[in-house]
Amino acid sequence: MATDKTLAVPPAAQRDRAAFEVLRVWIAEQGQHVTIRSGAWEDPFAWGIVLADLARHIANAHAMQSPGTDTEAFLDRLLEGFEAEIDDPTSDPEGEVTQ
Repeated sequence: MATDKTLAVPPAAQRDRAAFEVLRVWIAEQGQHVTIRSGAWEDPFAWGIVLADLARHIANAHAMQSPGTDTEAFLDRLLEGFEAEIDDPTSDPEGEVTQ
């Protein structure tokens, strides 16, 4: 794991004055912690697109770091994990809505 705990802001987000962050995910205290801009879109379909795009970005990044990776097999396995967690969550989401 890198010593820097935060990831870089993408160059396009740095250039675009209208850019805004919608999701941040941390692993801390042996669990997942998130900050979400929940009002970014009214239609949940848009969040589905974000999740699908993230899955492809994750698969592509893994393939770049691990040559020979079968990206489609990686995505299939990622979806297996997604569906398993949706069907039978390992924990209940908890937290609060803040401004």
